[in-house]
Amino acid sequence: MELQDTPQEWRVVATTTPFQGKKTSVRTDDVVMPDGTVARRDYQVHPGSVAVLALDEQDRVLLVKQYRHPVRQKLWEIPAGLLDVPGENPLHAAQRELYEEAHVKAGDWRVLTDVYTTPGGCDEAVRVFLARDLAEAEGERYEVSDEEADMETARVPLAELVRGALAGELHNNCLVVGVMSLAAARAGDGVEALRPAEAPWPARPFVS
Repeated sequence: MELQDTPQEWRVVATTTPFQGKKTSVRTDDVVMPDGTVARRDYQVHPGSVAVLALDEQDRVLLVKQYRHPVRQKLWEIPAGLLDVPGENPLHAAQRELYEEAHVKAGDWRVLTDVYTTPGGCDEAVRVFLARDLAEAEGERYEVSDEEADMETARVPLAELVRGALAGELHNNCLVVGVMSLAAARAGDGVEALRPAEAPWPARPFVS
């Protein structure tokens, strides 16, 4: 058995879009099942996202704390954001998010992991980057608004984040996936074996 996800697309006999938002929408598809029956599936259509696990020389991860209305909590997270333009290079998007949310730049970038956040109800794909060799960005700070205007920042040791995730104290998907992936990479072949920053991403193809 080859342990790898494989592309597959079952036949859709009808589709509607009952909701269209600014960045995402909801789609309803009538999908033909293997036994020939037709099942209705509702899901959120999402442009895709990037997230950045920014690690400094003291082995601390750069975090932001932001209010998330759907879960009614302020969550510790790693910098992240949407792919604003179809086909956008995810590395460029990640560099933008690190600048906008933390006013930080990085000299070394690698792909940490790629995930689907909630494949049973949303087609969102996220690429999580590892960024090292951190420095303060040049120029003026990005002007934030809405939830980001109340955002806090911190730098926390990686080991403390692993502990917090396992203890059920930290819940953000990208944060948990990112810190666990980095810990696993270190325990395995090492960070230098991670994919390059512009590795192909079939879930969200892009132009280098």
